[in-house]
Amino acid sequence: MIARKPEWLKVKLPAGDNYLKLREIVRERGLHTVCQEAMCPNIAECWGVGTATFMILGDTCTRGCRFCNVKTGKPNAIDPLESLKLAKSIEELRLEYAVITCVDRDDLPDGGALQMAESIRAVRRRTPHVKIEVLTSDYRGDVKALRTVIDAAPDVFAHNIETTRALTRGVRDRRCDYDQSLGVLAGAKKMRPDIFTKSSVMLGLGETDADVLQTARDLRAAGVGIITLGQYLQPTPKHLKVVEFVTPDKFAWFAEMVKPMGFHQVVSGPLVRSSYHAEQAFTTKM
Repeated sequence: MIARKPEWLKVKLPAGDNYLKLREIVRERGLHTVCQEAMCPNIAECWGVGTATFMILGDTCTRGCRFCNVKTGKPNAIDPLESLKLAKSIEELRLEYAVITCVDRDDLPDGGALQMAESIRAVRRRTPHVKIEVLTSDYRGDVKALRTVIDAAPDVFAHNIETTRALTRGVRDRRCDYDQSLGVLAGAKKMRPDIFTKSSVMLGLGETDADVLQTARDLRAAGVGIITLGQYLQPTPKHLKVVEFVTPDKFAWFAEMVKPMGFHQVVSGPLVRSSYHAEQAFTTKM
């Protein structure tokens, strides 16, 4: 049985004026954030400085990955004002960098790609200076849907491979596929070579060191420029159990092994999540 959570994974409770202001705006506008839905351990740090990852297309995912705390089921209809509410919120918060993610919407013909594109454009119209990162679905490998998002010109296109090839079937929903994720990332880079592409890997699910490094090589071969590695934390008893709490030293070791592969940015640590310190992609030197 896995031991209780180690000291390096304990974080402070959310507090502070910026946190309270952002929470109020999200609630008033009927928006959703992956910070809340996925119980991100960095919510106090990120919201405390006025940054958040906004989640569009509602709060209900059509897939049921075994690690994810976002609720799954039959989603509601898309809010026609969602993009406008999002853009107004980002403007009001005076953000310099905005991350927009989404639930999987396999019930929609385009998987929600058009709504993602409209959200990017709505933010651009109100705050053209803001850098925009999107964290998207795999759109079931639909090239047309991917093109819809890429044509809206995000600054960073992210799609998470989540785990190693060997663990994919037991960790992700059956509609997710390791090679399909690599194909989406490679396709985005091919469509827009000038944008950063990004992916994230969770550790502590029973993966081997060799498999983690191979996943990094696979991502780099697909043109991915930014990789994040973080500790998986079990959100509820019904989700996958943690096999191992990876130490900070081991995360540092992974970073040192992965950096020579040619990534623009490597972020590796127990509390790292896909969008953690995302804005640093534009301050990191090649």
